[in-house]
Amino acid sequence: MKKFLINLGLLLLMVVALVIWTKLPWIGAVALAVLLALWMLLTRTGRQASSVTAVGMGTLRQRIGSSSVIVIGIAGVVGVLVALLAMGQGFQATLQGGGRDDTAIVLRGGSVSEAQSVMTHDDVNAIEQAPGIARDAAGKPLVSAELVVAASMRKKNSDDDGNAQLRGVDDSAWALRPNLKIVQGRKFKPGLRELVVGQGAQREFANLGVGDEVKLGRQRWKVVGVFASGDAYASELWADRKEVAADYRRGDSAESVLVKLSSASAFAPFKAALAADPKLKVEADTTKAYFAKQSAGLAKIIRIVGLVVGVIMAIGAVFGALNCMFAAVAARAREIATLRAIGFRGGPVVVSVMLETMLLALLGGVLGAVVVWLVFDGYTASTLSGFSDVVFQFKVDGALIWTGLKWALAIGFIGGLFPAVRAARLPVTTALREL
Repeated sequence: MKKFLINLGLLLLMVVALVIWTKLPWIGAVALAVLLALWMLLTRTGRQASSVTAVGMGTLRQRIGSSSVIVIGIAGVVGVLVALLAMGQGFQATLQGGGRDDTAIVLRGGSVSEAQSVMTHDDVNAIEQAPGIARDAAGKPLVSAELVVAASMRKKNSDDDGNAQLRGVDDSAWALRPNLKIVQGRKFKPGLRELVVGQGAQREFANLGVGDEVKLGRQRWKVVGVFASGDAYASELWADRKEVAADYRRGDSAESVLVKLSSASAFAPFKAALAADPKLKVEADTTKAYFAKQSAGLAKIIRIVGLVVGVIMAIGAVFGALNCMFAAVAARAREIATLRAIGFRGGPVVVSVMLETMLLALLGGVLGAVVVWLVFDGYTASTLSGFSDVVFQFKVDGALIWTGLKWALAIGFIGGLFPAVRAARLPVTTALREL
C-alpha cells in the first residue's frame, strides 16, 4: 500500500508539473534554470547532485547508443510538431495578411464566404451611397465590386490541374489594397482580356509569365503584369470584373463589395446604415475580421492534427527514454550504491538522473527545432481554401521553437522521473550484491 501511495503521489506530481510547465513562458524556464544552478553551487545537497550528475554524464560515451535513442526520438517529435504548427501558422498569417480595420467587405446575408454570395447591380449602387466610405480626389467612393471564379489551370512542372482563383475587380481595387505592388509589367486595362497575376500563383501554375497567353473560361487572356502582396491575394489572378463576368456568364453581378472606410471608427455607422436599408439583405464585416474567420477553421484542424501526431510520437519517445534510463540506472547500480554508502542522499541521485535525461531531451529538442527551422522556415506550399489553391509559406518563429523545446523537456521529465526514483530507492546492500 505504501508503495502504491508513493507511486500515486509521483503521478500527481508529474501531472501538476506538466500543467504548470505548459503555461510557463521562456523567461520562467530561464529563471528555474538559474535557481537550480544556484542551488547546485551554494548548498551541500546541490553540490552532491552536481557531482553525481558529472559522473553520470561522464559515462555517456559508454552509453552512446541508448542515449542517441532518446535524442533522436525527441528530435523527431519536436520536428514533426513544429513543422505542422508552422504550416498552420503560415497559412493563417497568409489569409489574415490581407485584412485591415479600415476596409470592409459586404456579402449577401447569410453567406460565410465570397463563393456563397451573389449581389446585383442595384445592391452595389446602394452600398456605394452608405455613410463612412472614403472618396478619391475626384469625389468618387472607393468601392470595388468583385467577382471570384475558380479557373482550372495546369500546375507548373506537372501534368496535374489545379484551381486558380480568378478575381474580377473594379478600378478602385488597387487603392483598397495599398500593400499590393506591381513588380513586373503593368496593370490590366479595363475592357480588355488582360490579367495581372500574384507571385504565388505564378510559382504554382504554368504559363503565367508576362506576355504569356492562357485560356480561362471560353476565351484566351494575356498576362500583362505580376504583383506582390504578401497575403492570400498573391495566389490569385486579377482582371476587369466586367470581362470576367462576360466570359463566365455572370451578367452584371458581383459576389462581394470591398469598401475603403474614412477611418476604422466609421465601420459601425457604415454597417448600421446597411442593416437599416430594407432593400438590402447584406452583411458587412471588416476585412481583418473576415479573413480571421476564413483562416480559423483550417488552421485549427492543422493544429489539432499536429498535436495528435505529436502526442502519439511523444508517447513512443517517453517509453524509449524510460527504457534507456532504467537500463542506465541498472548499469550504474554499484556506482549509485557506493555513493549512497559514503553519505550521498537520495535527493541528489534523483536530481542527477533527471538532469541527465532532461539534458539529453533538450539536445534532441534543439536538434529537431534547428532542422525544422533550416528546412521549413519560409518554405512555400499550397493548399485548398474553398475551391481554389492558396500559396503560403511555413512560418517557424521563436514561439513555435519554444513550444517544441517545452515538449522535449516534458518528455525528458516524464522519461526520467521513475528511473530517478528507482535509483534513489535502490537498497545499498542489494545493489552491491547484484554486481
